[in-house]
Amino acid sequence: MSKFQDNIRIIPRAAKVTAWIVSLGCAILIGILSTFPPDHSQPIPMVGRILLPLLAFAVLFIYIHLIGYVNGDSKRRGMRHVMWTLLAIFIPDAIGIILYFILRDAMPVTCPSCGTSVLSKFTFCPNCGTSVKPTCPHCGKAVDLAWTHCAHCGSTLPGHIPRTA
Repeated sequence: MSKFQDNIRIIPRAAKVTAWIVSLGCAILIGILSTFPPDHSQPIPMVGRILLPLLAFAVLFIYIHLIGYVNGDSKRRGMRHVMWTLLAIFIPDAIGIILYFILRDAMPVTCPSCGTSVLSKFTFCPNCGTSVKPTCPHCGKAVDLAWTHCAHCGSTLPGHIPRTA
């Protein structure tokens, strides 16, 4: 299974159905209205009457799917999915969707001991207390594997030889 197909599966079925209904309805409405020009104006050329509904369909279809993706992905990451969905809907020009992709949390990790899904901001599993990230032996705060010293207390991390001046 490709990563794209996995991401498409995140979109809720309601968003997919809504995207089809709204996009088709809008495309049909624009197609009908483009055949009747306003009084005393030039009719829209045939190419415009074909492309305008197709463009409206494509834009709405993609936009509604993106909103559905924000909803499903924020649920999967343990974020406030209702808030992010509403922001994606009501902030104009897709800025809410862009903000979501900039500010979203990292994917949850699985506890190696009990298999519980743990939010990435946690150092220990809330279910069994097992460490899911490496921690500093001195202060107990989360550290990165590439670090030689703890960023919180400055102590040398195990496995690293201290540098001599």
